[in-house]
Amino acid sequence: MKLKHLLVGAALAAGLGGVAAAAITNDTVMVGGAPMYPTKNIVQNAVNSKDNTTLIAAVKAAGLVTALEAKGPFTVFAPTNEAFDMLPKGTVATLLKPANKKMLTSILLYHVVPGDFTFGTLAADIQGHGGMVKLKTLNGAYLTFKMNGPRNIEVMDAKGDTANIIIYNVKQSNGVIQVINRVLMP
Repeated sequence: MKLKHLLVGAALAAGLGGVAAAAITNDTVMVGGAPMYPTKNIVQNAVNSKDNTTLIAAVKAAGLVTALEAKGPFTVFAPTNEAFDMLPKGTVATLLKPANKKMLTSILLYHVVPGDFTFGTLAADIQGHGGMVKLKTLNGAYLTFKMNGPRNIEVMDAKGDTANIIIYNVKQSNGVIQVINRVLMP
């Protein structure tokens, strides 16, 4: 059950996608028009972001809300509402149906990696592994990371589709969120 909670937390955090990232204090970042306080957990922060409503709906449908309060640490690669909108028409509505809860849970957990992976950590791991590194997600499948320019990290899913991290290092009391511009599929 503990692993499931970590995965759910990561999945909800993935919904923290946002377009703006401005520091309010040293470590407070704006996501979806709301401050993401590093002293609060993913749940306490995510509910205030207007850019993560699709992710929050998905986390609720998958029954993963309580997992967002787990101790962690974990890193959530959080797609924005715009990222969910890029999926084929009807995909989100289909995934939110109770009959598809298992598939939805798998997709959400695919966006969560155990550990605290900041930009610096990911960049160092990529450089230390010959330009590419694979990390195991909470659903058991892998994401592949590589540099796409000096200050940009690209994430590739199992199908070969890629997302860019668009907001880095949104610190939470139970991990870190990296906002991405695409939904990843296992």
